[in-house]
Amino acid sequence: MNLRHALAAALLLTASSALADNPQFQGADPHAMMIDGDLWVFPTGGPGGSWAADRFGAFSSRDLKTWRPRGELIRRDQIAWIDADGAREHFLWAPGVATRGGKWYLYYSVGPQNPTPSRIGVAVADRPDGPYRDSGRPLVTGGQRFEAIDPMVFVDPKDGKAYLYAGGSAGAKLRVWELTPDMVGLAREVPVATPPQFTEGAFMHERDGIYYLSYSHGRFNAADYSVHYATAPSPTGPWRYRGAILTSDATRKGPGHHSFVKTPAGKWLIVYHRWENPRGPAPFAGERQVAIDRLRYASDGRILPVRMTDAAAPKLP
Repeated sequence: MNLRHALAAALLLTASSALADNPQFQGADPHAMMIDGDLWVFPTGGPGGSWAADRFGAFSSRDLKTWRPRGELIRRDQIAWIDADGAREHFLWAPGVATRGGKWYLYYSVGPQNPTPSRIGVAVADRPDGPYRDSGRPLVTGGQRFEAIDPMVFVDPKDGKAYLYAGGSAGAKLRVWELTPDMVGLAREVPVATPPQFTEGAFMHERDGIYYLSYSHGRFNAADYSVHYATAPSPTGPWRYRGAILTSDATRKGPGHHSFVKTPAGKWLIVYHRWENPRGPAPFAGERQVAIDRLRYASDGRILPVRMTDAAAPKLP
């Protein structure tokens, strides 16, 4: 999700208690993980209701009714290289989190794309709630019609290799790199095709030997924003496009920039943002909401279409 998206939506992220029903809270671009039995969400925004896109926060819940603020992870002024491109403004959005060897890694977008290319940074912590220490340099820099946004890291359970997925929006180009063992460098770029209907927000997960690349399609503030997916025999393709699984309905529009998470009981959830009852035609304005719904698979491994709900969120156990 790039800067113009974040500013136009005027993101406001607030933790709330007693939220048994969807949507869960205001926010966007949620990266979700199970950590010690709790569902953690790392969204665009910051603690205390900040929408200035100058820091990241996290929230966790054991019952999907009460959300616990996990504090500030990292601020813009703690990233020493952020002003090196000479641009007047810089903003942070779309975090992705990974863990390896007892360390936690926060990947994030720095933009806007113009007048200088967007960049992706990475910071390291000893705990999922930080504090995170920036690596000291950008990991990826955009340019030549590639927008360095929406990082997501997937560690392949088969061989332990870690892959960084990034890109989208104006250029709508997907790129993939294998990371170095320390998770803060690029070992090599892996040539991949950009799958059909790709716009931004790539996410990779694996189930029963099938690799699922899912992503957002359409314009972020319009009804065509949606989640599509492709499958592959490896984390880097070749992709077989399988269609849309999450689309607008009569009242909830533009669902997207999602993540998938497996509960301790083996159930799968999709965590995403959406517009609740937007007034008037697109482009929509206001705040998006984070929602959680059940993800189901057919017997042949296909992902079944997701029905958005306002009912109580699925239980974690």
